[in-house]
Amino acid sequence: MKLDIEFYPKCIVCGETYNPNEVVYVCRKCGGLLDIVYDYEVLSEEIRSKWLRRTLSVWRYRELLPIKKDELIVSMGEGGTRLHECRRLKEYFGLRYLHIKNEGENPTGSFKDRGMTVGVTKALELGMNAVACASTGNTSASLAAYSAKAGLKCFVMVPKGKIAMGKLAQAIIYGANIIAIKGGFDDALKVVREICSKMRIYLLNSLNPYRLEGQKTIAMEIYDQLNAVPDTIIVPVGNAGNISAIWKGFKELEKLGIISEKPRMIGIQAEGASPIVNAIKNGKEKITPIGKPETIATAIRIGNPVNWMKALKAIRESNGIAEKVSDKEIMEAQNLLAKKEGIFVEPASATTIAGLKKLLDLGVIDKDEKIVCITTGNGLKDIETAIKFQKVGISEAEANAEKVKEIILRKLS
Repeated sequence: MKLDIEFYPKCIVCGETYNPNEVVYVCRKCGGLLDIVYDYEVLSEEIRSKWLRRTLSVWRYRELLPIKKDELIVSMGEGGTRLHECRRLKEYFGLRYLHIKNEGENPTGSFKDRGMTVGVTKALELGMNAVACASTGNTSASLAAYSAKAGLKCFVMVPKGKIAMGKLAQAIIYGANIIAIKGGFDDALKVVREICSKMRIYLLNSLNPYRLEGQKTIAMEIYDQLNAVPDTIIVPVGNAGNISAIWKGFKELEKLGIISEKPRMIGIQAEGASPIVNAIKNGKEKITPIGKPETIATAIRIGNPVNWMKALKAIRESNGIAEKVSDKEIMEAQNLLAKKEGIFVEPASATTIAGLKKLLDLGVIDKDEKIVCITTGNGLKDIETAIKFQKVGISEAEANAEKVKEIILRKLS
C-alpha cells in the first residue's frame, strides 16, 4: 500500500508496509525484520548544507530521523563523538591510515545512546508510559538514562550474573526496574518480547527499527568528519544492529547523491559467540544459533542475534567479511589500544582492534586502506575484567624519596 507520509516501516523480506503511528516491531505477515523507508526523492544533495550548519550530533541529521514532533525529542547531546587519528597504533601495524570512532564518548558511555534518543522519543510519540529491553549491559544503562529524562517507567531484563557491574550500576542509579533472568541474553530477549506483546510497554531492543535509525548516524558523522568515505569500517557484532545501521547510513548518503562510493563492512565477533561469522565463512543464508555463547566480551555474548539477516546483507552487499577473535586476542587488543593511544574501551570494543590485527596478518586488509574502527563502549563499563587481565602490578614503597627513586630507576632501565 502507498502511505501518504514521509517515512514508514517496511518488511525487508516480503515488502509489507506499516503505518508509523502503530506499534509494530516485526512483520505481522511473515515475521521478517522491518526497516524505516523515507521519501528520498523529496530530499536533495542540498540537505548536507543544512547539516553542516548544525552541531555534530545525532540530531544534525534530523531530516533522516523518523520523528514528527520536534518538541518531544529526548536528547542528552548524544553523537558528535571524536574520530581519533591513531598515529602510534597505525605505525605499530604499518598502516597508512587508521581512525577510531570512539562511541564510548556518548552520554552513558556507549553507542546505544544514538538509538535511545530516537527510540525513547518514538515511545513518547506513540503515547507510551513504559519501555523495556533485554540487555547484556549497555542497552539497559542507556534506556534507563533516557527513560529517566523522558519520565517513563523503565524495565530491563538482564541475564543473571552475566552483566558487567559498571553497566548494572548505571541502570540502578537511573532508576530502572531490573529483573535478573536465569539464563542468557537470548532467554531475556524472548521474555521481554512476550511481555511487550501482551502489555502496553514499548520494546527498545534493536529489533525495534526506529532505534537503529539513530545508530545509522555513525556513518554520516564519519563522512562529515573525514569529508571522505573510508575504504573499510570494522565493527564489533553482537545483536548485529549496529553494523547494519551504519551500512544503511552510507546507503542513504548515496541515495541523496552526497557520496558515490561506500565502504566495505567488516564484522568482528568473539570466538564463543560467532554465529554471523560462521554463516559468512560457510556461505550460509541463515545463521545457526549458538546455544550457550561464552566470551569475556559480555556486550557481544549473544548466540542468536535478532538482526542477523540485516547483518549478513550489510556484509555481503558491501563485499565485506566477518572474522572471529579469541578472548586472549581481545584483551591484548584492549591493552594495546590503551597503551598506544590512551583510549580505554570495554572488551567488546577491543574486538575491532583484535580483528584488524588478525586480518592484517592474514593479508585480507591492505596497509594503504583508509580504515575506521568503531569502538562501542567505554572501558569504565567493565573495570573488573580490565584489572584482572593486566600483568603489571602496583609497586609499593615507604614514604621515602630514595626508595621511590630506586623503583623509578628500575622502571626506566
